[in-house]
Amino acid sequence: METAAPPLEIDADIVARGMGLDVAAFRKLMDDGKIATLCERGTGEDAGTWRASFYYAGKRARFVIDAQGNLLDS
Repeated sequence: METAAPPLEIDADIVARGMGLDVAAFRKLMDDGKIATLCERGTGEDAGTWRASFYYAGKRARFVIDAQGNLLDS
């Protein structure tokens, strides 16, 4: 049985900080489509979690979200 994805909302400040960017620059890059994103659903022992990854210029910020939409680690 597949678990429905929670609303995956991560504060831009947290993602920007994880990528070494200020929030304004991060938002501009997102708006311009220059930051790639990937969302993966956990399986096995990770079932019920999702991993959101953001990529730009060789940098990566990765976050794990639980079934309630809470950020587990950053």
